[in-house]
Amino acid sequence: MTDTLFARIDAARDDLIALTQDLVRLPTLNPPGALYHDICAYLERRLAASGFNCQMIRATGAPGDSDRYPRWNVIARRDGTRPGDCVHFNSHIDVVEVGRGWTYDPFAAVLEGDRIYGRGTCDMKGGLAASIIAAECFIAEHPDYAGAIEISGTADEETGGYGGVAHLAHLGYFSPDRVQHVIIPEPLNKDRICLGHRGAWWAEIETKGEIAHGSMPFLGDCAVRHMGAVMRAFEDRLFPALTTRDTAMPVTPEAARQSTLNINSIHGGEAELENFTGLPAPNVPDSCRMVIDRRFLVEEAYEEVRGEVIAMLDDLKANRPRFDYSIRDINRIDPSMTSQEAPVVTTVAAAIQDVFGREPAYIASPGSYDQKHIDRIGRLKNCIAYGPGVLELAHKPDEWVGVTDMLDSAKVMARSLETLLLPEA
Repeated sequence: MTDTLFARIDAARDDLIALTQDLVRLPTLNPPGALYHDICAYLERRLAASGFNCQMIRATGAPGDSDRYPRWNVIARRDGTRPGDCVHFNSHIDVVEVGRGWTYDPFAAVLEGDRIYGRGTCDMKGGLAASIIAAECFIAEHPDYAGAIEISGTADEETGGYGGVAHLAHLGYFSPDRVQHVIIPEPLNKDRICLGHRGAWWAEIETKGEIAHGSMPFLGDCAVRHMGAVMRAFEDRLFPALTTRDTAMPVTPEAARQSTLNINSIHGGEAELENFTGLPAPNVPDSCRMVIDRRFLVEEAYEEVRGEVIAMLDDLKANRPRFDYSIRDINRIDPSMTSQEAPVVTTVAAAIQDVFGREPAYIASPGSYDQKHIDRIGRLKNCIAYGPGVLELAHKPDEWVGVTDMLDSAKVMARSLETLLLPEA
């Protein structure tokens, strides 16, 4: 291992800033999935110039994929001079909506002091840029390395990752015989290693009623009132039960170490027409829909999580007059947790110790990210999230990433490459 590697990374500061700014200035908003081809083509040009063989892969037929908004991904691979492991850095290319409250242009990538401001700086184009700089500096320092380095830019992590990592995992790009170590540079603070995440079950509950004139509601059956009974059951029984369940996973923030339920949306009655300025019709609503987001722990079985809600709904159906419902599963994500003794964990932990002079903190994410697909579809367990950026800034107005944080994280990633791809080191 060489101290000159860190000097190379420090010397790449201006390049790192410019690369991050270029990526942020491509507003790859998801939804709808804009400019995916543009950013993948940019990454292809950049990495091909550094000797990587690049592929652009469209997830044709994936959720959200269309001729207007195709789901493009890029994978770049650079083989070493002799056999060895493959280390893969995976970053998502999409960013969430801008929202209100910005004091900076969200896509100008303004550099002010040590910070670059803009949507996606923290989550996670700063991490993508840091991984590229780490790989390029490592290759320049050690051109005779063993194994292979891969860097991918993938679609749709913010909306489930099915047009990105999930698609590539189904194609075998994350199989353990092809890739041995995966680092996802999500913004989880530069001295922490994220081992995994909680599970999630999304579902839509519909309560049913009978339409009637609003002046004579007794002639109908109000689906919204039935949904109120569902809410009461949740408040009286489900929410108190969830607060009693804790996990051994090191989820941060600590309040997320419990099971949680979020009422994502409720809509009763007829759909509201866009641009309609007239008065509503006087109807008893015959339908009310609620979308729930249930986050569950590694200690909980999915079947029990879903069954608990179904049991409450069935109890209402048996005891509340005229109550009827349907439920539609929207998405299921099982918890994922990498062992603290896994090779990629111990390697990155040693690199953090080397760069910062202290042991890393080990955490798990309250929400999910693309590790779920690498684990469940790719069957690759040796995967973590590690990257620059402050977790609490993700999706916020005036999102930013620190240049020094990106440089430090790049050093951790490059030092990890030395350990994994220079066996004599």
